[in-house]
Amino acid sequence: MCLFQYEDDPEPEEPTPAGLLYVPVRPGTGGGAGTVIRLFRTPLGVRTAVGFTCPERLAATLGEGQAYIRLSESLLRELCGPLGAELITVDPTLSAPAATATTHRPDRFPVRAA
Repeated sequence: MCLFQYEDDPEPEEPTPAGLLYVPVRPGTGGGAGTVIRLFRTPLGVRTAVGFTCPERLAATLGEGQAYIRLSESLLRELCGPLGAELITVDPTLSAPAATATTHRPDRFPVRAA
């Protein structure tokens, strides 16, 4: 237990401003949508916007070809809040492997007649 209080140290659960972030985007669909922010889900299924503090971290997690824009954390929060992504994840390091197209193989999972 610490007996001293430090004014400049935030609590671990207290959010601190992240500054300008590299935010992954994808091409928009429909008329007039140039690019849109990619939203993700946490391991527990909560929608989250993702930002990276440098382009190298973004590329290491999402791949070299991932397009991005630079946004402040506050603007990212303002844009994604109405879409149900009130959580901002900064510099996530773990991600699932990229999905690949597979063919349906009924012999792998046999269906039993009822």
